[in-house]
Amino acid sequence: MPSRWKLQVEGLAVGFGDVVVLRDVSFRIAAGSIFAVMGGSGCGKSTVLKAMIGLLRPSAGVIHVGGEDYWAADDARRAEIGRGFGILFQNGALWNSMSVADNVALPLRMLTRLDEAAIAALVRVKLSLVGLGGAGGTMPAELSGGMRKRAALARALALDPDILFFDEPTSGLDPVTAKRLDDLILELRDGFGTTVVMVSHDLPSLFGICDDGIFLDAGSRTAIASGAPAMLRDQCQQPFVRAFMTRERPPDDGEASP
Repeated sequence: MPSRWKLQVEGLAVGFGDVVVLRDVSFRIAAGSIFAVMGGSGCGKSTVLKAMIGLLRPSAGVIHVGGEDYWAADDARRAEIGRGFGILFQNGALWNSMSVADNVALPLRMLTRLDEAAIAALVRVKLSLVGLGGAGGTMPAELSGGMRKRAALARALALDPDILFFDEPTSGLDPVTAKRLDDLILELRDGFGTTVVMVSHDLPSLFGICDDGIFLDAGSRTAIASGAPAMLRDQCQQPFVRAFMTRERPPDDGEASP
């Protein structure tokens, strides 16, 4: 019987020399869930994301992807596992010298043996999926912020990933555009069973779509709470977590007690 856990992180630690960025972070992400990595600035949210997608090797701990130890695998196997990831970076990270269609086609050209006709057909499907069916010939600089995010999402979907990773997906978007992107994320999860891992501090987005999550603390460099964002807002006993989730003034200097 397959495990319900798509990702499992145990005792994750990241450091550079004597500088500790994260220590003893553990959590599990259920298949088909939308999981949030939450916390204030400088708490290590993006560091956790980088460790999970292979951009930053942990100094300790284990990351299991579908039951397999990701960082214990050799480079070839990690690359193969990584083909099951779709990644949407905070600024979209589109190539400005390429059209939207060529941006979406890039992973298909690099990582598959499909011919150009098949690639073009898939690009049209992915762009239509995110509501950009007629924008393939547009250059990224001609897109609005919300359209850039959707174009980057189409590229992240190019290889039909099992897991989507988002780094601040609604950052810089107006509330209406952010809500549309949230709705699109829900459609992807509900329609395709995609597991979503989302780094965010956007409270409407967190409350609106996330099933579970962890809250990282910049002072102690670890996770100090876990659960659905709405539950943390209403029930968490950590004063800083409650303050963050309700936008109240944080206690003392804004750090949780060690």
